[in-house]
Amino acid sequence: MTEQGDRQHWFSDHVVLSILAVVSGVLGLLFVFTQLQYILLAIVLAYVLAPAQRKLERHTSSAPAALILISLSVFVLFIPVAYLLTVAIQQGLGLLTALQEGGLSLDTVQDRIETIGYVIDLDLLYATYQEPIATGLQRLATGAVTVIGGLPGMLIGLTVTVFVLFALLRDGEQFVTWLQSIVPLSDHVERELIREPDALMWASVIGNVAVAGVQAVLLGIGLALVGMPGVVFLTVATFVLTLLPLVGAFGVWLPVSGYLLAIGRPTAAVLLFVYGSVVSASDIYLRPAIINRSGAINVATIVVGIFGGIVLFGAIGLFVGPVILGGSKVVLDLFAQERADSTVGR
Repeated sequence: MTEQGDRQHWFSDHVVLSILAVVSGVLGLLFVFTQLQYILLAIVLAYVLAPAQRKLERHTSSAPAALILISLSVFVLFIPVAYLLTVAIQQGLGLLTALQEGGLSLDTVQDRIETIGYVIDLDLLYATYQEPIATGLQRLATGAVTVIGGLPGMLIGLTVTVFVLFALLRDGEQFVTWLQSIVPLSDHVERELIREPDALMWASVIGNVAVAGVQAVLLGIGLALVGMPGVVFLTVATFVLTLLPLVGAFGVWLPVSGYLLAIGRPTAAVLLFVYGSVVSASDIYLRPAIINRSGAINVATIVVGIFGGIVLFGAIGLFVGPVILGGSKVVLDLFAQERADSTVGR
């Protein structure tokens, strides 16, 4: 075969393989997008469980280690969390009854407000906003029906999560090696693309959950000491709200303090107000100490990443949102650096 024929043959193979690669990649992404939230959940769980997987692999092969780790996670973590959420929901429903038993009604609230010099007609206020309140309740009911109707799809998605998690724990290192082999990047760029997202994942997943857990436990102790009913429900609510920047434990202890004041327990209300303020203020020290330890992620990235992630990916966006947004910045920084280096080299 002549040299020109070799070049034509290479060009033909190159073009065909490029087209097949693009088509295959697009089709693969379409399949991934159908279960994207559950695959992202598996990636987050694999990241958290990876250190334990490596320790188990010192005593057994990767597949049994992954099975053992997933089984232990179900019994040690997921079942207790499911039980805790069940108790929290039950207490949340019971809390409505407890509010009435505590003497909190529209008339009681109105009397308390009038004692501090303000006059307000709550009945008129409710009549004015009755329609939007009814609309909001209807949306909540519709959302609950949607969640119940989506249980079969959720079970399928969780099944996908388990299988993807097993594959990542068993073959995670081989998968990373494969990605490095197919991505046409230099070793330096590949190391940066692995190192920076790793720091971002640590900050977003481990750090954010740790901060929320500490503040939830601290406020839960305070709520128990003042004798507030539904402590488990309020502690879980604190944990969820603390995961959200700009909200935090403030969204729990402030209305609870108002409730205690309204039912005639001003001392408990003031004590909880002061204690809750200290818990919320601890965020100023905890979050930089834990989340920003690596210096790889800043507050703006956390805020925009979390709320944008929730809109795009649902609950799992709490964790992957900042990682994706921070990773985009890393890619752009590397692109700018490589462009500057190539310009200098001319």
